[in-house]
Amino acid sequence: MKLKHKFLFALIAITIFSSCSGNKSERNSLPKPKNIIVFIGDGMGYNHILAANYFEHGMANAQAYEQQDWVSLAMATYSSVISISNGDTVFSGGYNPREAWENPAYIIKDYTDSGAGATAISTGEKTFNNSIGIGVWGDTLVHISSIAKNKGKSIGVVANVPFSHATPAGFLAHNSNRSNYEEITKYLLFETKADLIIGTGNPGYNCNAEVSEGDPKFVGGPKLWEKLMENQSRIEFTINDKTYAVKDATGNGKPDPWHLLQSYEEFLSLSKNPPSGRILGVPKIYSTLQSERDISDDEILPYSTPLNTNIPTLEEMAKGAISFLSQNENGFFIMIEGGAIDWASHSNNSARVIEEQIDFNNSVAAAVEWVEKYSNWDETLIIVTSDHECGYLTGPSHPEVLNSPVKNNGKGNLPSMKWNYDSHTNQLVPFYAKGAGAELFYIFADENDPIRGPFIQNSEIAQLIYLLWKQ
Repeated sequence: MKLKHKFLFALIAITIFSSCSGNKSERNSLPKPKNIIVFIGDGMGYNHILAANYFEHGMANAQAYEQQDWVSLAMATYSSVISISNGDTVFSGGYNPREAWENPAYIIKDYTDSGAGATAISTGEKTFNNSIGIGVWGDTLVHISSIAKNKGKSIGVVANVPFSHATPAGFLAHNSNRSNYEEITKYLLFETKADLIIGTGNPGYNCNAEVSEGDPKFVGGPKLWEKLMENQSRIEFTINDKTYAVKDATGNGKPDPWHLLQSYEEFLSLSKNPPSGRILGVPKIYSTLQSERDISDDEILPYSTPLNTNIPTLEEMAKGAISFLSQNENGFFIMIEGGAIDWASHSNNSARVIEEQIDFNNSVAAAVEWVEKYSNWDETLIIVTSDHECGYLTGPSHPEVLNSPVKNNGKGNLPSMKWNYDSHTNQLVPFYAKGAGAELFYIFADENDPIRGPFIQNSEIAQLIYLLWKQ
Protein backbone atom coordinates (compact mmCIF):
# COMPACT_ATOMS: atom_id res chain seq x y z
CA MET A 1 0.00 0.00 0.00
CA LYS A 2 1.41 3.43 -0.92
CA LEU A 3 2.38 5.56 2.06
CA LYS A 4 -0.09 8.38 1.34
CA HIS A 5 -2.88 5.84 0.94
CA LYS A 6 -1.88 4.24 4.23
CA PHE A 7 -1.98 7.64 5.91
CA LEU A 8 -5.51 8.26 4.62
CA PHE A 9 -6.56 4.77 5.69
CA ALA A 10 -5.24 5.42 9.19
CA LEU A 11 -7.04 8.76 9.34
CA ILE A 12 -10.32 7.07 8.37
CA ALA A 13 -9.76 4.26 10.87
CA ILE A 14 -9.02 6.68 13.70
CA THR A 15 -12.05 8.79 12.76
CA ILE A 16 -14.30 5.72 12.82
CA PHE A 17 -12.78 4.64 16.12
CA SER A 18 -13.55 8.05 17.56
CA SER A 19 -17.08 8.31 16.13
CA CYS A 20 -18.05 4.89 17.47
CA SER A 21 -17.67 6.09 21.05
CA GLY A 22 -20.81 6.55 23.11
CA ASN A 23 -21.57 10.22 23.77
CA LYS A 24 -20.32 13.39 22.14
CA SER A 25 -17.60 14.05 24.72
CA GLU A 26 -16.30 10.51 24.28
CA ARG A 27 -16.21 10.94 20.50
CA ASN A 28 -13.62 13.67 21.00
CA SER A 29 -11.54 11.68 23.44
CA LEU A 30 -8.74 10.35 21.24
CA PRO A 31 -5.39 10.64 23.01
CA LYS A 32 -3.83 14.07 22.63
CA PRO A 33 -0.36 13.84 24.19
CA LYS A 34 0.78 16.90 26.05
CA ASN A 35 4.41 15.74 25.99
CA ILE A 36 6.22 13.62 23.40
CA ILE A 37 9.69 12.19 23.98
CA VAL A 38 11.32 10.49 20.97
CA PHE A 39 14.46 8.41 21.57
CA ILE A 40 16.59 7.47 18.56
CA GLY A 41 19.40 4.97 18.95
CA ASP A 42 21.36 5.89 15.83
CA GLY A 43 22.50 2.67 14.17
CA MET A 44 20.67 0.55 16.76
CA GLY A 45 19.34 -2.81 15.62
CA TYR A 46 17.82 -5.73 17.48
CA ASN A 47 21.22 -7.29 18.13
CA HIS A 48 22.63 -4.07 19.59
CA ILE A 49 19.97 -4.10 22.29
CA LEU A 50 20.41 -7.83 22.85
CA ALA A 51 24.20 -7.54 23.21
CA ALA A 52 23.92 -4.82 25.86
CA ASN A 53 21.25 -6.79 27.73
CA TYR A 54 23.40 -9.89 27.80
CA PHE A 55 26.48 -8.02 29.03
CA GLU A 56 24.74 -5.93 31.67
CA HIS A 57 21.97 -8.28 32.80
CA GLY A 58 22.80 -11.74 31.45
CA MET A 59 19.35 -12.01 29.85
CA ALA A 60 17.20 -10.65 27.03
CA ASN A 61 14.26 -8.25 27.37
CA ALA A 62 15.80 -6.46 30.34
CA GLN A 63 14.74 -2.92 29.36
CA ALA A 64 11.58 -1.16 30.45
CA TYR A 65 10.71 -0.51 26.81
CA GLU A 66 10.82 -4.26 26.04
CA GLN A 67 8.05 -5.13 28.49
CA GLN A 68 4.52 -6.19 27.56
CA ASP A 69 2.89 -2.88 28.49
CA TRP A 70 4.75 -1.21 25.60
CA VAL A 71 3.73 -1.29 21.96
CA SER A 72 6.36 -3.37 20.18
CA LEU A 73 6.69 -3.39 16.39
CA ALA A 74 9.37 -3.45 13.73
CA MET A 75 10.07 -0.47 11.48
CA ALA A 76 11.34 -0.02 7.93
CA THR A 77 13.91 2.74 7.47
CA TYR A 78 14.68 2.98 3.74
CA SER A 79 14.72 6.42 2.13
CA SER A 80 12.95 7.34 -1.11
CA VAL A 81 16.11 8.23 -3.00
CA ILE A 82 19.51 6.69 -2.37
CA SER A 83 21.53 9.24 -4.32
CA ILE A 84 21.32 12.15 -6.73
CA SER A 85 24.42 12.66 -8.85
CA ASN A 86 25.05 14.37 -12.19
CA GLY A 87 21.34 14.58 -12.84
CA ASP A 88 20.77 10.89 -12.16
CA THR A 89 18.34 9.93 -9.40
CA VAL A 90 18.71 6.48 -7.86
CA PHE A 91 15.48 5.47 -6.14
CA SER A 92 15.34 3.02 -3.26
CA GLY A 93 14.06 -0.49 -3.78
CA GLY A 94 12.27 -0.39 -0.44
CA TYR A 95 12.29 -3.38 1.90
CA ASN A 96 11.62 -6.95 0.74
CA PRO A 97 11.00 -9.28 3.73
CA ARG A 98 11.79 -12.48 1.82
CA GLU A 99 15.07 -11.15 0.43
CA ALA A 100 16.08 -9.78 3.84
CA TRP A 101 15.99 -13.25 5.40
CA GLU A 102 17.31 -15.25 2.46
CA ASN A 103 20.03 -13.10 0.88
CA PRO A 104 22.67 -11.49 3.12
CA ALA A 105 23.88 -9.33 0.22
CA TYR A 106 20.45 -7.71 0.05
CA ILE A 107 20.74 -6.25 3.56
CA ILE A 108 23.60 -3.90 2.62
CA LYS A 109 21.78 -2.38 -0.36
CA ASP A 110 19.49 0.66 -0.54
CA TYR A 111 20.01 1.73 3.05
CA THR A 112 19.14 5.13 4.40
CA ASP A 113 21.50 7.62 5.96
CA SER A 114 20.80 9.49 9.19
CA GLY A 115 19.72 12.68 7.44
CA ALA A 116 16.96 11.02 5.45
CA GLY A 117 16.08 8.79 8.41
CA ALA A 118 15.68 11.68 10.83
CA THR A 119 13.77 13.71 8.28
CA ALA A 120 11.28 10.89 7.71
CA ILE A 121 10.69 10.43 11.45
CA SER A 122 10.42 14.17 12.01
CA THR A 123 8.29 15.21 9.02
CA GLY A 124 6.33 12.14 7.91
CA GLU A 125 7.95 12.22 4.46
CA LYS A 126 10.62 9.87 3.14
CA THR A 127 13.28 11.77 1.22
CA PHE A 128 16.76 11.52 -0.29
CA ASN A 129 19.97 10.55 1.51
CA ASN A 130 21.87 13.54 2.96
CA SER A 131 18.71 15.62 3.22
CA ILE A 132 17.94 17.62 6.33
CA GLY A 133 14.26 18.54 6.26
CA ILE A 134 14.12 18.85 2.46
CA GLY A 135 11.75 16.78 0.32
CA VAL A 136 12.51 14.75 -2.77
CA TRP A 137 11.41 17.62 -5.01
CA GLY A 138 13.33 20.27 -3.08
CA ASP A 139 10.35 21.33 -0.97
CA THR A 140 10.78 22.47 2.63
CA LEU A 141 9.13 19.91 4.91
CA VAL A 142 7.37 20.61 8.21
CA HIS A 143 8.95 19.22 11.37
CA ILE A 144 6.96 17.80 14.30
CA SER A 145 8.84 20.30 16.45
CA SER A 146 7.35 23.17 14.44
CA ILE A 147 3.85 21.81 15.03
CA ALA A 148 4.65 21.55 18.74
CA LYS A 149 5.92 25.14 18.85
CA ASN A 150 2.77 26.38 17.09
CA LYS A 151 0.76 24.70 19.85
CA GLY A 152 2.67 26.65 22.48
CA LYS A 153 4.93 23.79 23.54
CA SER A 154 8.65 23.93 24.29
CA ILE A 155 10.92 22.02 21.91
CA GLY A 156 14.45 20.67 22.04
CA VAL A 157 17.00 18.12 20.87
CA VAL A 158 19.75 16.28 22.76
CA ALA A 159 22.57 14.19 21.27
CA ASN A 160 25.85 12.69 22.41
CA VAL A 161 27.34 13.61 19.03
CA PRO A 162 27.67 17.12 17.51
CA PHE A 163 24.35 18.97 17.64
CA SER A 164 24.73 20.01 13.98
CA HIS A 165 24.95 16.36 12.90
CA ALA A 166 22.23 14.71 10.85
CA THR A 167 19.83 13.41 13.49
CA PRO A 168 19.48 16.43 15.80
CA ALA A 169 19.54 18.76 12.81
CA GLY A 170 16.98 16.56 11.08
CA PHE A 171 14.37 17.48 13.69
CA LEU A 172 14.78 21.25 13.41
CA ALA A 173 16.67 22.41 10.34
CA HIS A 174 16.47 22.48 6.56
CA ASN A 175 19.48 21.87 4.32
CA SER A 176 20.07 19.80 1.21
CA ASN A 177 23.36 18.43 2.53
CA ARG A 178 23.87 17.15 6.05
CA SER A 179 27.61 17.97 5.86
CA ASN A 180 27.03 21.72 5.72
CA TYR A 181 27.69 21.93 9.45
CA GLU A 182 28.35 25.67 9.73
CA GLU A 183 25.24 26.50 7.70
CA ILE A 184 23.16 24.08 9.74
CA THR A 185 24.43 25.53 13.03
CA LYS A 186 23.47 29.05 11.97
CA TYR A 187 20.05 27.77 10.93
CA LEU A 188 19.54 26.03 14.27
CA LEU A 189 20.51 29.09 16.28
CA PHE A 190 18.96 31.86 14.18
CA GLU A 191 16.11 30.36 12.15
CA THR A 192 14.44 27.96 14.59
CA LYS A 193 12.50 28.62 17.76
CA ALA A 194 14.08 25.75 19.66
CA ASP A 195 14.20 26.23 23.41
CA LEU A 196 17.04 23.79 23.98
CA ILE A 197 19.81 22.30 21.84
CA ILE A 198 22.44 20.02 23.40
CA GLY A 199 25.22 18.16 21.64
CA THR A 200 28.98 17.82 21.34
CA GLY A 201 31.41 19.48 18.93
CA ASN A 202 33.28 21.72 21.38
CA PRO A 203 36.43 22.87 19.51
CA GLY A 204 38.27 23.68 22.72
CA TYR A 205 38.67 20.02 23.66
CA ASN A 206 39.68 16.74 22.03
CA CYS A 207 37.96 13.35 22.17
CA ASN A 208 39.56 12.62 25.55
CA ALA A 209 38.06 15.79 27.09
CA GLU A 210 41.51 17.39 27.17
CA VAL A 211 42.08 21.03 26.33
CA SER A 212 42.93 21.23 22.66
CA GLU A 213 42.38 23.40 19.62
CA GLY A 214 40.01 21.73 17.18
CA ASP A 215 37.91 22.53 14.14
CA PRO A 216 34.92 24.74 15.09
CA LYS A 217 32.84 23.59 12.11
CA PHE A 218 30.27 21.81 14.30
CA VAL A 219 29.53 25.01 16.26
CA GLY A 220 29.19 27.42 13.33
CA GLY A 221 32.79 28.45 12.75
CA PRO A 222 35.38 30.34 14.84
CA LYS A 223 33.74 33.76 14.91
CA LEU A 224 30.30 32.54 15.94
CA TRP A 225 31.75 30.25 18.60
CA GLU A 226 33.87 33.06 20.02
CA LYS A 227 30.79 35.25 20.42
CA LEU A 228 28.71 32.43 21.89
CA MET A 229 31.35 31.76 24.54
CA GLU A 230 31.07 35.35 25.77
CA ASN A 231 27.57 34.47 27.04
CA GLN A 232 26.44 38.11 26.85
CA SER A 233 22.80 37.39 25.96
CA ARG A 234 23.35 38.64 22.43
CA ILE A 235 20.35 38.90 20.18
CA GLU A 236 22.41 39.82 17.09
CA PHE A 237 25.67 38.34 15.79
CA THR A 238 27.64 40.00 12.99
CA ILE A 239 29.86 37.50 11.22
CA ASN A 240 31.75 38.30 8.01
CA ASP A 241 29.63 41.42 7.44
CA LYS A 242 26.40 39.45 7.77
CA THR A 243 24.09 39.94 10.73
CA TYR A 244 22.19 37.05 12.31
CA ALA A 245 19.40 37.61 14.83
CA VAL A 246 17.86 35.17 17.27
CA LYS A 247 14.14 34.40 17.14
CA ASP A 248 11.34 34.96 19.60
CA ALA A 249 11.04 31.42 20.96
CA THR A 250 8.52 32.09 23.73
CA GLY A 251 5.94 34.11 21.80
CA ASN A 252 6.21 37.22 23.96
CA GLY A 253 7.28 39.44 21.06
CA LYS A 254 10.90 39.68 22.19
CA PRO A 255 13.96 37.88 20.78
CA ASP A 256 15.28 35.18 23.10
CA PRO A 257 19.08 34.89 23.37
CA TRP A 258 20.99 31.66 23.82
CA HIS A 259 22.71 30.76 27.09
CA LEU A 260 25.75 28.53 26.56
CA LEU A 261 26.42 25.63 28.95
CA GLN A 262 29.78 23.87 28.90
CA SER A 263 30.71 22.64 32.36
CA TYR A 264 29.58 19.38 33.93
CA GLU A 265 28.09 21.30 36.85
CA GLU A 266 25.97 23.42 34.53
CA PHE A 267 24.45 20.33 32.94
CA LEU A 268 23.62 18.85 36.33
CA SER A 269 21.94 22.12 37.33
CA LEU A 270 19.39 21.70 34.53
CA SER A 271 17.69 19.02 36.61
CA LYS A 272 18.14 20.60 40.01
CA ASN A 273 17.74 24.29 39.21
CA PRO A 274 16.74 24.89 35.57
CA PRO A 275 17.63 28.41 34.35
CA SER A 276 15.30 30.58 32.31
CA GLY A 277 15.91 31.42 28.67
CA ARG A 278 17.11 29.25 25.78
CA ILE A 279 19.81 26.66 26.35
CA LEU A 280 22.68 25.75 24.04
CA GLY A 281 24.61 22.95 25.72
CA VAL A 282 28.03 21.96 24.35
CA PRO A 283 29.98 19.73 26.78
CA LYS A 284 33.76 20.00 26.98
CA ILE A 285 34.37 17.21 24.45
CA TYR A 286 34.80 17.19 20.70
CA SER A 287 33.15 14.44 18.65
CA THR A 288 31.33 12.12 21.06
CA LEU A 289 31.02 11.90 24.83
CA GLN A 290 32.85 8.57 25.12
CA SER A 291 33.06 6.36 22.04
CA GLU A 292 35.94 8.22 20.34
CA ARG A 293 38.22 8.32 23.40
CA ASP A 294 41.59 6.60 23.06
CA ILE A 295 41.60 2.81 23.25
CA SER A 296 43.91 1.18 25.79
CA ASP A 297 46.11 -1.74 24.76
CA ASP A 298 44.15 -4.21 26.91
CA GLU A 299 40.65 -3.07 25.99
CA ILE A 300 38.42 -6.08 25.47
CA LEU A 301 35.37 -5.56 27.65
CA PRO A 302 33.22 -2.43 27.92
CA TYR A 303 34.68 0.10 30.36
CA SER A 304 38.15 -1.52 30.22
CA THR A 305 39.41 1.91 29.22
CA PRO A 306 38.44 4.53 31.83
CA LEU A 307 35.63 6.81 30.72
CA ASN A 308 36.17 10.49 30.04
CA THR A 309 35.49 12.39 33.25
CA ASN A 310 33.97 15.75 34.07
CA ILE A 311 31.49 15.57 31.22
CA PRO A 312 27.83 14.54 31.43
CA THR A 313 26.41 11.25 30.28
CA LEU A 314 23.58 11.09 27.77
CA GLU A 315 21.35 10.08 30.67
CA GLU A 316 22.30 13.21 32.65
CA MET A 317 21.77 15.47 29.63
CA ALA A 318 18.39 13.85 28.97
CA LYS A 319 17.29 14.31 32.58
CA GLY A 320 18.27 17.97 32.55
CA ALA A 321 16.64 18.64 29.20
CA ILE A 322 13.33 17.05 30.17
CA SER A 323 13.32 18.93 33.47
CA PHE A 324 14.03 22.20 31.67
CA LEU A 325 11.41 21.79 28.92
CA SER A 326 8.73 20.49 31.28
CA GLN A 327 8.50 23.92 32.91
CA ASN A 328 6.09 24.85 30.09
CA GLU A 329 2.50 24.21 31.22
CA ASN A 330 1.55 23.53 27.58
CA GLY A 331 3.97 20.60 27.39
CA PHE A 332 6.99 19.84 25.24
CA PHE A 333 8.49 17.84 22.38
CA ILE A 334 12.04 16.49 22.58
CA MET A 335 14.22 14.17 20.52
CA ILE A 336 17.06 12.44 22.40
CA GLU A 337 19.67 10.66 20.30
CA GLY A 338 22.18 7.99 21.24
CA GLY A 339 24.21 8.94 18.19
CA ALA A 340 27.45 7.27 19.21
CA ILE A 341 25.92 3.79 18.87
CA ASP A 342 26.33 4.44 15.16
CA TRP A 343 29.91 5.71 15.47
CA ALA A 344 30.99 2.61 17.38
CA SER A 345 29.13 0.37 14.94
CA HIS A 346 30.93 1.91 11.95
CA SER A 347 34.15 0.95 13.74
CA ASN A 348 32.80 -2.54 14.53
CA ASN A 349 33.86 -1.96 18.14
CA SER A 350 31.83 -4.36 20.27
CA ALA A 351 32.91 -3.00 23.66
CA ARG A 352 32.13 0.61 22.74
CA VAL A 353 28.80 -0.32 21.17
CA ILE A 354 27.69 -1.95 24.42
CA GLU A 355 28.81 1.11 26.41
CA GLU A 356 26.81 3.41 24.15
CA GLN A 357 23.75 1.17 24.16
CA ILE A 358 23.77 1.05 27.96
CA ASP A 359 23.93 4.87 28.22
CA PHE A 360 21.05 5.09 25.75
CA ASN A 361 19.03 2.55 27.75
CA ASN A 362 19.71 4.50 30.95
CA SER A 363 18.41 7.64 29.25
CA VAL A 364 15.15 5.93 28.38
CA ALA A 365 14.85 4.62 31.93
CA ALA A 366 15.33 8.17 33.24
CA ALA A 367 12.51 9.43 31.01
CA VAL A 368 10.22 6.62 32.17
CA GLU A 369 11.01 7.54 35.77
CA TRP A 370 10.20 11.20 35.02
CA VAL A 371 6.82 10.25 33.52
CA GLU A 372 5.86 8.13 36.49
CA LYS A 373 7.04 10.69 39.04
CA TYR A 374 6.14 14.05 37.50
CA SER A 375 3.69 13.27 34.67
CA ASN A 376 1.59 10.23 33.69
CA TRP A 377 1.07 7.93 30.72
CA ASP A 378 -2.24 9.59 29.84
CA GLU A 379 -0.49 12.84 28.92
CA THR A 380 2.99 11.73 27.82
CA LEU A 381 4.04 9.55 24.87
CA ILE A 382 7.51 7.97 24.73
CA ILE A 383 8.82 6.46 21.50
CA VAL A 384 12.04 4.41 21.33
CA THR A 385 13.40 3.47 17.94
CA SER A 386 16.32 3.75 15.49
CA ASP A 387 16.99 5.57 12.24
CA HIS A 388 18.73 2.50 10.75
CA GLU A 389 20.86 -0.48 11.73
CA CYS A 390 24.64 -0.13 11.38
CA GLY A 391 27.33 -2.79 11.15
CA TYR A 392 25.14 -5.75 10.16
CA LEU A 393 25.60 -7.13 13.67
CA THR A 394 24.76 -10.84 14.07
CA GLY A 395 25.69 -13.87 16.08
CA PRO A 396 28.83 -15.87 15.20
CA SER A 397 26.91 -18.52 13.23
CA HIS A 398 25.93 -16.07 10.46
CA PRO A 399 25.76 -16.67 7.50
CA GLU A 400 25.36 -20.41 8.06
CA VAL A 401 22.40 -19.43 10.23
CA LEU A 402 21.36 -16.31 8.40
CA ASN A 403 20.97 -13.19 10.56
CA SER A 404 21.43 -15.21 13.74
CA PRO A 405 21.17 -13.36 17.08
CA VAL A 406 24.21 -12.57 19.22
CA LYS A 407 24.98 -15.30 21.76
CA ASN A 408 24.73 -14.87 25.52
CA ASN A 409 27.92 -15.64 27.46
CA GLY A 410 26.60 -14.47 30.81
CA LYS A 411 26.47 -11.21 32.72
CA GLY A 412 29.73 -9.27 32.58
CA ASN A 413 31.06 -11.22 29.62
CA LEU A 414 31.23 -10.01 26.06
CA PRO A 415 28.50 -11.77 24.03
CA SER A 416 29.57 -13.74 20.99
CA MET A 417 28.88 -11.29 18.19
CA LYS A 418 29.93 -10.84 14.58
CA TRP A 419 30.20 -7.68 12.50
CA ASN A 420 29.46 -8.22 8.83
CA TYR A 421 29.67 -4.67 7.46
CA ASP A 422 31.08 -1.27 8.37
CA SER A 423 28.14 0.88 7.34
CA HIS A 424 24.35 1.05 7.44
CA THR A 425 21.99 -1.75 6.47
CA ASN A 426 18.41 -1.96 5.26
CA GLN A 427 17.21 -4.24 8.07
CA LEU A 428 14.06 -3.58 10.00
CA VAL A 429 14.77 -1.90 13.32
CA PRO A 430 12.89 -2.14 16.63
CA PHE A 431 10.10 0.28 17.51
CA TYR A 432 8.59 0.70 20.97
CA ALA A 433 6.03 3.16 22.32
CA LYS A 434 4.10 3.75 25.50
CA GLY A 435 1.67 6.42 26.61
CA ALA A 436 -0.92 8.67 25.06
CA GLY A 437 -1.84 7.31 21.62
CA ALA A 438 0.79 4.54 21.50
CA GLU A 439 -1.70 1.77 20.63
CA LEU A 440 -2.74 3.63 17.47
CA PHE A 441 0.59 2.72 15.87
CA TYR A 442 -0.90 -0.76 15.36
CA ILE A 443 -3.19 0.78 12.72
CA PHE A 444 -0.16 1.68 10.61
CA ALA A 445 1.47 -1.75 10.96
CA ASP A 446 -0.15 -3.27 7.88
CA GLU A 447 2.99 -4.87 6.42
CA ASN A 448 4.43 -8.12 7.73
CA ASP A 449 7.91 -9.59 8.05
CA PRO A 450 8.20 -13.40 8.47
CA ILE A 451 10.50 -13.00 11.50
CA ARG A 452 9.84 -9.57 12.98
CA GLY A 453 6.10 -9.59 12.37
CA PRO A 454 4.03 -6.44 11.68
CA PHE A 455 6.05 -3.36 10.83
CA ILE A 456 5.51 0.35 10.25
CA GLN A 457 7.39 2.85 8.11
CA ASN A 458 9.65 5.46 9.76
CA SER A 459 7.58 8.24 8.16
CA GLU A 460 4.46 7.01 9.97
CA ILE A 461 5.71 8.20 13.36
CA ALA A 462 5.19 11.85 12.45
CA GLN A 463 2.00 11.04 10.55
CA LEU A 464 0.33 9.66 13.68
CA ILE A 465 1.59 12.53 15.82
CA TYR A 466 0.11 14.98 13.31
CA LEU A 467 -3.24 13.20 13.58
CA LEU A 468 -3.22 13.23 17.38
CA TRP A 469 -2.26 16.90 17.56
CA LYS A 470 -4.67 17.91 14.80
CA GLN A 471 -7.73 17.38 17.02
